Amino acid sequence: MPLNPLILTLWLCHGPLFTALQEPPAPVLESYTEKIPGSEIEITWIAIPVGQKGYPESIRIGSPEQESGRNEDEGPTWTLEVKPFWIMKCEVTWDAFDLFREQYGILQQDRVSSDKVDDKTWADAVSIPTPLWEQDSRPILEGLGTGGGYPVADITQFAAMQFSKWLSRKTGKVLRLPTEAEWEYAARCGQETAYSFGDDPARLSEFAWHFDNSEYDDPDLGFPGLGAGYRKVGTLAANRWGIHDLYGNVAEWTLDGYQAQAYATRSGKTLSEKETVIWPAKIWPAVVRGGSWQDDPERCRSAARLPSTRKWQKRDPQIPKSIWWCTDAFHVGFRLVRPMTALEATERWWNPQVESIQRQLKEGYKELRVPISKTDASKDD
Repeated sequence: MPLNPLILTLWLCHGPLFTALQEPPAPVLESYTEKIPGSEIEITWIAIPVGQKGYPESIRIGSPEQESGRNEDEGPTWTLEVKPFWIMKCEVTWDAFDLFREQYGILQQDRVSSDKVDDKTWADAVSIPTPLWEQDSRPILEGLGTGGGYPVADITQFAAMQFSKWLSRKTGKVLRLPTEAEWEYAARCGQETAYSFGDDPARLSEFAWHFDNSEYDDPDLGFPGLGAGYRKVGTLAANRWGIHDLYGNVAEWTLDGYQAQAYATRSGKTLSEKETVIWPAKIWPAVVRGGSWQDDPERCRSAARLPSTRKWQKRDPQIPKSIWWCTDAFHVGFRLVRPMTALEATERWWNPQVESIQRQLKEGYKELRVPISKTDASKDD
């Protein structure tokens, strides 16, 4: 007896989030470009077909002791085994992030409260960024650039996670921050040298905006008083896999919490990205990769690890500190990955189990948490 179409429709609409996003394995991994539903903003996803020629199934992670500029937290080295995935060709731009941020004023009527909905509904909902601290952040960002292809910056790891959840709901695909290991795999392009192009930092300016080349000719541009800053994404050469700005421009959030001695327990082992992800248990420190426009070349190496710090919110006037904005981190942004097949524990990619964040979401009067689906695209127009 065939299912009643109405019953089937209701089941699909109200099924678990993970079920709704479950995808069959793609037979061929190819790069593609798609628009964010309800907008003209396009995102290009670069295929990383692990196992094909030039894309090794395993690679050394970390740096050898003799690598110039090496820090102790980059060793000892270990071997990563990774599965195929897609990665954003460029860093997330303000143009894309603003589509997400604008929902704060659009979806107020759809707000959910933890004391009025069940746990499943609360977990499936997406948190929307609070308004930016206009008094101080806005003038700085206007100097750096906020539209027309500039990378988003000044945001927290949580903000990046919620954007990935929102975009996943919009597209029906599982999108998330890369693990620290996945990020390094993409940056290396199969190479075990300091950079994907070799060991010579003199070539970095071909691929990256960093301390040595991020100064403007006009001192009134960029970060006020510095005359330097990030640039529009994709303006310099891509790496051999077609990915732009993995080095420099803005440093990039990963999914992992930071542990200085993390590699010590992995020495000589071969591990998957799932086995090595360090789920954040607190806001600071988390792992940021790639270096930025204000970093020396050695901080942009494939193996270089940067822990986030409370100092990035030193000037934040909110009490408690905002879970959205890093008021002193105008050098940190992000990009997303899409795994070839949806992994288990999907919610963990999006909702950090950080007690202070969870408490603020449930109790903060300014926090907006709403259900999001592909049909919400019509509300953006």
